[in-house]
Amino acid sequence: MPDRTHQANRWTHAWYPVAFLRDLDPKRPTPFTLMGQDLVLWFERQSGQWRALADVCPHRLVPLSDGRLNEAGELECPYHGWSFNGEGRCTAIPQAEEGLAIGQRSHCRSYATATGQGLLFVFSGDAADAADQPLPLVPEIDAPGWLVQDTFRDLPMDALTLLENVLDVSHVPFTHHATVGRRDNAGPVALELSSFGPDGFTGVWQEGPRRGTLGSQFTTYAAPCLMWHDLTAKGFARIFTVVYATPIRRGECRLIARFPFQFNSPWPGRLLRLRPEWLQHLGNHVVLEDDQLFLHWQERVLEQRGGSHEALRSFHLPTSADRYVRALHDWVNRYGGEPFPGEPLPPREGRRALMERYEAHTRHCRSCSRADRRLQQLQPISWGVAALALLAAAWLGAGLWGGLALLLAVAASLAGLRIQRWLEMLRYGNGLPPRNR
Repeated sequence: MPDRTHQANRWTHAWYPVAFLRDLDPKRPTPFTLMGQDLVLWFERQSGQWRALADVCPHRLVPLSDGRLNEAGELECPYHGWSFNGEGRCTAIPQAEEGLAIGQRSHCRSYATATGQGLLFVFSGDAADAADQPLPLVPEIDAPGWLVQDTFRDLPMDALTLLENVLDVSHVPFTHHATVGRRDNAGPVALELSSFGPDGFTGVWQEGPRRGTLGSQFTTYAAPCLMWHDLTAKGFARIFTVVYATPIRRGECRLIARFPFQFNSPWPGRLLRLRPEWLQHLGNHVVLEDDQLFLHWQERVLEQRGGSHEALRSFHLPTSADRYVRALHDWVNRYGGEPFPGEPLPPREGRRALMERYEAHTRHCRSCSRADRRLQQLQPISWGVAALALLAAAWLGAGLWGGLALLLAVAASLAGLRIQRWLEMLRYGNGLPPRNR
């Protein structure tokens, strides 16, 4: 029988990325939930470090994330002004009489933090154990010459469901047809495992995607939260697909995805840099929503049939295309366990809720939130220009200037409609996968 205590520790004593550093505001606290624990993330000016504390004031149990960073650079509770340093020690109680000692019960739990490759990591277990665990990084992309496109989104599914999905390379031609796949590229997928153990597994697809036209693809699962595919398309680029699955709570995780490219020519990178990051993120949403609708359903069916411990019996996995999926659940049952053993999934959500983007991404993303504000400012300007141009066209009548004014009115109206569409896309997906259009 597997050691269940050891299994639980694989998830509860691990480093997890919680945010890209560029998306965090060092001037204010940020709430985040990791492994069911509410945290407050904040930048301690005195030490120059990002900190993570339990998001609850020991005084009257209100969230510290609703507070502020005070003049001393410490985290101040919004309710009664108690202050805390980066180690969670209470440094000030404004209501305390002179000479009152600040006792142990006044302090907050502090979590170990670290930064690497542009990410903020938090250790889910005892901070004293964090130094013994390496950060889950992709060492290859530390080398010069990489262009890395990033995104993130809070998904309505377990971290294991996400990992199972991204390790499954054979679904791409069908699920992602018309986004990043094509049905006519489907075929046998002969996956091979090259290593397997407590720290995860590695594998290779010798033929590789698109019926071998891109070369072999190598896969690494670094337990418990990281996986990547490594593909070298001869004459074009080395391409990684990197996915972190950070458990928030049962039935919810934060996906952090990275797409590093090392092009043979400088031109593809220059072209990619021309696209604003927020537009790239809108495209990423469409791909994520390709599978989001049915994965939210699938994990509840699996739960009814016994969860991951019964997955290899519940699933029918007759081909080598499912070897990585089998290996993931084999790792869960032998070494890692589930992140939230025994906890039921929340009720199934409707299609509209599954397509929500604003709270799941836009509000927390520096690029997308900035674009949202600017588009809201530009929209009334575009409508105003359209109205004024129409008035000018009517006043000028037929002729060159009247025609130009009418053309301006049309262009401004089209711009207003386009802005309206972008604002909608920053808030919700349409729920109609491109494969079915």
